[in-house]
Amino acid sequence: MTTTLILVVGAIVLLTAVYVSWRAGRLDRLHIRLELARESLDAALVRRTAVALELAASRLLDPATSLVLATAAHEARTAGPEEREHAESDLSRALRAVVDQERFRDRLAETPSGAALLDELGAAVAKVLYSRRFYNNAVGVTRTAQRRWLARTLRLAGHTEYPGFFEIDDAPPKALGIE
Repeated sequence: MTTTLILVVGAIVLLTAVYVSWRAGRLDRLHIRLELARESLDAALVRRTAVALELAASRLLDPATSLVLATAAHEARTAGPEEREHAESDLSRALRAVVDQERFRDRLAETPSGAALLDELGAAVAKVLYSRRFYNNAVGVTRTAQRRWLARTLRLAGHTEYPGFFEIDDAPPKALGIE
């Protein structure tokens, strides 16, 4: 009887340890996924800023439009962590204002480098859109895993804070045809 009780308790302890280890490993993998998603989002935002600056400096736009776009891109590039979301939203609005101008696509398509630059801008804007969605999805899954009672009780996430969502106005210009 005593041997059976010891074996049952040992099996329960072993299964509990395996389950806790599995949950901790899952939480660790989610944090790694979150870091990779954040790096991908940062790279996409930097690429979009670079393409916007290239468009502003291309001499394909009128001076006032170039100045507005270059200013928004510069602010997005130099913004600190606290102002980043606001600066990136401003760049999105500036891109929509520039690209959605009447006959903008036609004027750019007439120049040899304009069509390629417009395609590059479309790819960069789409990458930001998808990267932000992927990052915010990773944040949601990680936060849910961190809030489970086992993760909170045993501090499986250590002292890491809940990750924050990256909320920006990333609606693409209609003229690019991205949805």
